[in-house]
Amino acid sequence: MTDTTYDVMQPEGGKPVKMWTRGVPVEDGARAQLSRAAKMPFIFKHVAAMPDVHVGIGATVGSVIPTKGAVIPAAVGVDIGCGMMAARTSLMASDLPDNLDAIRSAIEAAVPHGRSVGRGKRDAGAWGNPPTDIVDAWATLATRFQRIADKYPRLRNVNHLVHLGTLGTGNHFIELCLDQDQRVWVMLHSGSRGVGNAIGTYFIELAKQDMRKWHINLPDQDLAYFPEGTDHFDDYVEAVGWAQDFAALNRRMMMTKVIAALRGQIAKPFDAEMEAVNCHHNYVTREHHFGENVLVTRKGAVRAAKGVLGIIPGSMGAKSFIVRGLGNAESFDSCSHGAGRVMSRTAAKKLVTLDEHIADTAGVSCRKDESVIDETPRAYKPIEAVMAAQADLVEIVHTLKQVVCVKG
Repeated sequence: MTDTTYDVMQPEGGKPVKMWTRGVPVEDGARAQLSRAAKMPFIFKHVAAMPDVHVGIGATVGSVIPTKGAVIPAAVGVDIGCGMMAARTSLMASDLPDNLDAIRSAIEAAVPHGRSVGRGKRDAGAWGNPPTDIVDAWATLATRFQRIADKYPRLRNVNHLVHLGTLGTGNHFIELCLDQDQRVWVMLHSGSRGVGNAIGTYFIELAKQDMRKWHINLPDQDLAYFPEGTDHFDDYVEAVGWAQDFAALNRRMMMTKVIAALRGQIAKPFDAEMEAVNCHHNYVTREHHFGENVLVTRKGAVRAAKGVLGIIPGSMGAKSFIVRGLGNAESFDSCSHGAGRVMSRTAAKKLVTLDEHIADTAGVSCRKDESVIDETPRAYKPIEAVMAAQADLVEIVHTLKQVVCVKG
């Protein structure tokens, strides 16, 4: 028998779980959650767990869930289409100023980020008066959104146009990075913002209602599903596809704003998007695997089909990687979407000191205050170990190290 590069967990009464987790920690809660997903009756072949796997809502973050005849909305989650975009510029490290704080400030001014809630005040993370290019970009999605909102009027008045081209909060970021040849890249991480959250939340609740109506007992109510052939299945697939398109466009519009901000700070003319990658890591799509057409849900996982480029970011003090997929059929052509958390946000705030955070982000122009400690490097698995565990899923094309990091 040939050696495998993954370990297999066999839940009682379920499909196998193939785990690319050698050399990285996996919490018991994640194993239990993977086992519950693998017991769903419509799982195709097996569930694949990536090296950054950790507990999520319903399904583990860092898992690939192939299904036939059903879809689980909570496995996709509420940050539908969340993903990464990276673009190489023609700039070199030597073209950047010694002090990068002005560049960081320019990026922060160009892209709405974070969230502020106050009576009568505009949310800092949304456009107050969306610029013309954002309005024009929204027009390419508006007709399809109208069709979804006509069926589900509750979705009509959520943040869509005002969130297009904005960053958000949490682990979303914009970075200026240097690669192994000291070339300058722009990299960013965001998803479908308020409108995607509203779509995800609404359909997750709808699936739970359907399960109660049909008296279907689940190992976890967050594994509520829509069977293929039902109206809700078709409507969800349509809405989630739209939200994924919004997310990809959101990243592209942010990239445009960041590059314009850079041009305002760097006198030397430069080209951008010499190499560009824009990939989801929270999404569902129809694909062909093991001779059959299936739905593949990647929750915190990136498509890594043979020759396809992807992005695996580290934490705000660690390396990130532009990778090329090796097309490993056993992982359903997938790889990890990052380093994966080893501490919850609450635990990080309790266990990591501000001094440790400052030391771990040395050399990076970023926020160094207590409000970002939940995103500190120590809250994540070591990215080198994560990459080693998936050497048969991707090859590294570029190694990036950030020098500027903007957090929501």
